Amino acid sequence: MKCMSRLLAIVQKEVRQLSRDRLTFGMIAGIPLIQIMLFGYAINTDVRHLRAGVADLANSSLSRQLVADTQASQVIDIVSYVNSPEALESQLRDGKIAIGLYIPADFDRRVQRPSRTAAQILVDGSDPVLYGAARQLTALDVRFDTQPHQTKAAAIYEVRNHYNPERRSAVNVVPALIGVILTMTMVLFTAVAIVRERERGNLEMLITTPIRTVELMVGKIIPYIVIGLIQVTLIMLLGVLIFRVPVAGSILQIYIAALIFIGANLTLGLVISTLAKSQFQAMQMTFFFFLPSILLSGFMFPFDGMPKPAQYIAELLPLTHFVRLIRGVVLRGADVFHLGTDIGALFLFAAIMLTIAVKRFHKRLD
Repeated sequence: MKCMSRLLAIVQKEVRQLSRDRLTFGMIAGIPLIQIMLFGYAINTDVRHLRAGVADLANSSLSRQLVADTQASQVIDIVSYVNSPEALESQLRDGKIAIGLYIPADFDRRVQRPSRTAAQILVDGSDPVLYGAARQLTALDVRFDTQPHQTKAAAIYEVRNHYNPERRSAVNVVPALIGVILTMTMVLFTAVAIVRERERGNLEMLITTPIRTVELMVGKIIPYIVIGLIQVTLIMLLGVLIFRVPVAGSILQIYIAALIFIGANLTLGLVISTLAKSQFQAMQMTFFFFLPSILLSGFMFPFDGMPKPAQYIAELLPLTHFVRLIRGVVLRGADVFHLGTDIGALFLFAAIMLTIAVKRFHKRLD
């Protein structure tokens, strides 16, 4: 009986401690809820509504019918019309579209010859999932008004796979893996930075110094920037040497994108360090942020395939913008400055997080 009494006392003590730790208590219910919502609602491997552009050089009733039938499949959503295949490839390279429909000027004549493909689908094949979605369009049962018995859909579209002709998953995964690793390490390192100073008593010495809050925050960030750039170099070397990932863009621009992303993650970590009361809580908060980042950013599942509410949430995550940047530069050879929206989003995120961290931090023991 005494043994059972002692055991119940320990259990009661743990329950009370957990009830007082609101963060841990919240994660008990929060993590399952987030996972079931993300996997059950936001994650969709049956890709639909991909951004598409059209270059209709024929501009005839038959070509317009083909475009309408293709859009009716719901695999694509047409967001732009251009006047040449070169403009279509430029939009594909800059990440403005995922699929391009090229209809040549002699489209009507090609339709009369079923043995010859009449139009082309240009696809960003760096993601094998997008290539698979484009292949679905070749199975469309296109019946033109002038040819009601035409059923040879395979003769209508030819798929041209850009940026990953071998359709290797490593080509798509390795560049984005840079962002995943930086998110995990950079946020975690700085999330425990201020907390560690408080737990070790070093904050007492900082109180007596004339150092300003901004100087302390920036000083905490700089060493981890160097660590982050070393990680980028290591991952890129392994990707090229072991997985044969082609680097189509500028190495300098890769580091520019990585540097901005590292800054955004480090400032987020500083905010977490001002919220957490212990290093364990800091790690809990980091994991809470890391889970939706990896699932919603487009690293594992195509961004365009997610429902709109999930996309809105993903746009608030730095990893979403970095995945676009790094894949654009490494795989498509895009100019990082042509992806200005994502660059601006990372700068804005870093500025907001640094401001919050400075406002929340106080050089006192409480």
